[in-house]
Amino acid sequence: MNVSEAIATRRSVRAYAARPVERAVIEDLLSAAALAPSAMNTQPWAFGVIQDAARLQAYSDSTKAALLTTITPGSPLERYREMLTDPEYHIFYHAPALVVIYGTPASPCPQNDCSLAAMTLMLAAWEQGLASCWIGFALSVFNDPTIKAELGVPTDYTAVAPLILGYPASETPVPEKNPPAILFWEG
Repeated sequence: MNVSEAIATRRSVRAYAARPVERAVIEDLLSAAALAPSAMNTQPWAFGVIQDAARLQAYSDSTKAALLTTITPGSPLERYREMLTDPEYHIFYHAPALVVIYGTPASPCPQNDCSLAAMTLMLAAWEQGLASCWIGFALSVFNDPTIKAELGVPTDYTAVAPLILGYPASETPVPEKNPPAILFWEG
């Protein structure tokens, strides 16, 4: 698979096989992510990995509860209320691994830099037959000071990209994509 094929075929997957992802495979993906470009080559990322299903379930439950307290009439999250109240809904989709990419204070724009590392990791995962999905709902739990302390994350680090990883349970259909919206082209 070349880079163009990986970009064209990678999908956010929300259904995973009950097959664990080996530590060595995740380590390779983290090494790939660390090759991403960053502003002034600051490389302001640090990684956390969770493969414990019980811990992921607990974080899923606490995240759902916290998100439900923030939903007000007219909130963009209103459309997720039913899903978040469903006891069967798991925000990590029972994936066998979660990688959280944290931004360190080393960069003027860790959000951008960590996003580049996340995309690099997701493409490298796809090349190895692994699926991924960015779980934005999980940002609140991994930026919570209590959870940071529990996981040993420095207080001045910011969770940017919680990514689930695993072997896809089935083929994911290709979503419709819009052509690029070109605002200007001078010269």
